Amino acid sequence: MSDVVVKRVDAQGRISLPIAWRREWKSDKVVLTKRDGSIEVAPIEPLKPSELFDSIEVPADVDFSDPHALKRGLLELRGR
Repeated sequence: MSDVVVKRVDAQGRISLPIAWRREWKSDKVVLTKRDGSIEVAPIEPLKPSELFDSIEVPADVDFSDPHALKRGLLELRGR
């Protein structure tokens, strides 16, 4: 079941979201998506740093002490 609330947009384009909705979120940041004449507001859920481990592939032969070699390695993977 969805809740519907009608809000007025002020002169600066701001709206206020109901506090009950915001309390369910773990973040104070949102993503606005424009779709076919409507706007979707979705919270950005925070990530734990541990969730990012092993999220980027890097070739085995890359020298991490050389930032240029690291960049080349990452761009090489992107081109595949």
